[in-house]
Amino acid sequence: MPSPPIFAIVGPTAAGKSDLAVALAHALQGEVVNADSMQLYRGMDIGTAKLTEAEQQGVRHHLLDVLDIAETSTVADFQHRAREAIADCQQRDVTPILVGGSALYIRAVLDRFEFPGTDPDLRARLEAELAEQGPGALHERLAELDPQAAQQILPSNGRRVVRALEVIELTGEPYVAQLPSHEYAYDDVRQVGIDVPRDVLDERIALRVDRMWDAGFVDEVRRLEAAGLRDGVTASRALGYSQVLRFLAEDLTEDEARVETVRATRRFARRQDSWFRRDDRIRWLPFDAPDLPERALAAAPTSRMDENAAG
Repeated sequence: MPSPPIFAIVGPTAAGKSDLAVALAHALQGEVVNADSMQLYRGMDIGTAKLTEAEQQGVRHHLLDVLDIAETSTVADFQHRAREAIADCQQRDVTPILVGGSALYIRAVLDRFEFPGTDPDLRARLEAELAEQGPGALHERLAELDPQAAQQILPSNGRRVVRALEVIELTGEPYVAQLPSHEYAYDDVRQVGIDVPRDVLDERIALRVDRMWDAGFVDEVRRLEAAGLRDGVTASRALGYSQVLRFLAEDLTEDEARVETVRATRRFARRQDSWFRRDDRIRWLPFDAPDLPERALAAAPTSRMDENAAG
């Protein structure tokens, strides 16, 4: 008997992925597998738009609240956790619904993706350079060695810049060459993207940030700071959290932190959309379709067998 298909709901932040995933889970008797790297962290709730228990509507959600804020999250670790969750669903004849806004995290789970090794000494040297020179300088070096990788990694994301430089030095090849080909690791995958016009998405992001502040986001960050958020290599760089930490350190006013959160989130959403648009296996659907769940359910499957037949 074949395993249930894997659905993946993708698209930029504030597009409505989480709500669609819950609707699909009800229709399919499925379960949601979180692919938002920051929703992995306990306590990071308001700023990540993590669904409350009531909003989950009784649907089981995997990979929420599995890490402490001081722990470092890696794509390789996430791949392992997510594939275990998918295997658990399929063994119980439950449809897994992967949902998130990171193309790299989604593809690390769905596609054939082997991670290059690491070298502790090389990593330590690059991290020391990061601390001394800052992420901007290392990003400039990455742009010289691998322009395509530099386009895909934010200059402020020092951890990913260091990893890209490490892979380039270890393998002698561009970092982009290590990314997965568009070849699924599973037999039946159905990816659905939520298409939101840019002006509408900008408005939705601004509204989301307003709601975050109204819901007590600053107090959430203040509590997490007391619990060690600044020491979290991954968590402290999250959108919104990094801006509020700067406000708490008196580097920004609260209004400046709020405005910068909107600005940074809009930039990130554009990058997300650009990343996903490169994958022609995704079936894009309008965010405001009244029958969006039904359209998502009807999305034509793509599979390894389909790809082989097409080739």
